[in-house]
Amino acid sequence: MRGRGTVAVLATVLTAFTGTATARADDGLARFEKQGIDWHGCQNGPDDEAGKELDAAKAQCAEVTVPLDYGRPGGRTIKVAMSRLRATDPAHRRGTLFYNPGGPGVPVTYLALMVKKAEPEVAARYDLIGMDPRFVGRSTPLNCGWPGAIVGSAGPDRRSFDRTTALARDLAARCAVHRDVLPHVSTRNTARDMDVIRAALGERKLSYLGSSYGTYLGAVYLQMFPGRADRVVLDSVLDVDRYGPDLARYQGPALAGVMRDWAAWTARHHDRYRLGRTAGEVLAVIDRIDRAANRGPLKVGRFRVDSRVLPMIMFNVTGGDSDEAYGSFAADVRVLGDAAKGIKVTPTPVLEQVLTGFSAPDAEGAAAVQNAIFCADRAASRDPEAYYRDIQAHRADEPLFGPLIRNLTPCSFWPVAPAEPPTRVRNDVPVLMVGATGDPGAPYPGQLATHRALTGSRLVTLRGAFRHTVYAGLFAPGNACVDRVVNRYLVDGVMPATDTTCS
Repeated sequence: MRGRGTVAVLATVLTAFTGTATARADDGLARFEKQGIDWHGCQNGPDDEAGKELDAAKAQCAEVTVPLDYGRPGGRTIKVAMSRLRATDPAHRRGTLFYNPGGPGVPVTYLALMVKKAEPEVAARYDLIGMDPRFVGRSTPLNCGWPGAIVGSAGPDRRSFDRTTALARDLAARCAVHRDVLPHVSTRNTARDMDVIRAALGERKLSYLGSSYGTYLGAVYLQMFPGRADRVVLDSVLDVDRYGPDLARYQGPALAGVMRDWAAWTARHHDRYRLGRTAGEVLAVIDRIDRAANRGPLKVGRFRVDSRVLPMIMFNVTGGDSDEAYGSFAADVRVLGDAAKGIKVTPTPVLEQVLTGFSAPDAEGAAAVQNAIFCADRAASRDPEAYYRDIQAHRADEPLFGPLIRNLTPCSFWPVAPAEPPTRVRNDVPVLMVGATGDPGAPYPGQLATHRALTGSRLVTLRGAFRHTVYAGLFAPGNACVDRVVNRYLVDGVMPATDTTCS
């Protein structure tokens, strides 16, 4: 009896340490993990340009069935869409690499093709998987019928804050019709979907490349399925302990930093943009535009830019620190500066596109799903007064961006609570992290915090750069030093012995 009891205790201990890996036989997921995958072409109709390009690249597309609620795998199911680009060097194929560029709520089926184009050496060794997260893109849809996609900035005073509060409450109420689904629109469930697809593909492990929100998804996967991760790269890493509906409130110093860097660049190009010969003069123009919008809407072509919208336009300073990106933003600021003076202006093509997007309804449900993911991952404060006090406390040091990044969201009025607590990420799985010191979207102190939480990680730091995402030039200027380190890891499996700095 003693021997049998010892074995039973040992089995219990092993189960506790290995987590989900030892519970597969009776967790109800076998039928999902063993399902056949019906690969087909990617183009959905004559107007599907993304699908047409995927087909031209010889991609395959498919939909995989997964449980809506992993706690009830015998219940309702949904479809998760994905694309696959086969490794171009099958003889040296390493495995399957999942890609998620961020969001949350960004379709990925097409974007996997960007990795193939940017890094052919990686595409040679891996089948590239672009998975549309649940309820995103080509996956089973979720649409709350929002008349607009944004809450925006709280503006200059109590009245403007109350207007955005009413808007956030209304948007949340419109999602109540989906209250049976909303608790399951979570990052943890997306990670589970990834693991089902891994199994259905017949892969023992998966490799992963994620940026921005994709780094949080990757970190959650590592925490939930540590034994199933092969080579993992996290680019521009979010703070895993602060991730949630209020994540943006920690961006203030980083936003101020990139704005100063842009202002210095613009001052050096005064002859072209005429916004000031010093960084201080350029920043004074930003302040004048902000104060003008607080007094009343600016007329910009057919649009009206008020205090709710202006900070979101100014947020475009985070689009990258290349000459092209900074120049595009400077051109928009020049238009807004003239509008603030009462001059009749025509928006630049970029500004026209941005303002059109801000005024459009959430026709495809993308904004609602993005909010649903945040709300399912972590509960927000349901006290509007807490947000107003926070905004007021930071008006002096964050006059432009504070009312935007510290404002409440629909999560404060969300019709359902999260089904699970937030994931506490603490593990020693090997991970390669990359990030820029001036990243405005994933502030560097938060990257360091996640680096400490992932004790098996190595960090490649790009010094003096003000960009969000740094690897392969996928969304911001690339860096040859960073790319060499990452590719050596993905292709050859060589992890840096210590943290590394690039410039």
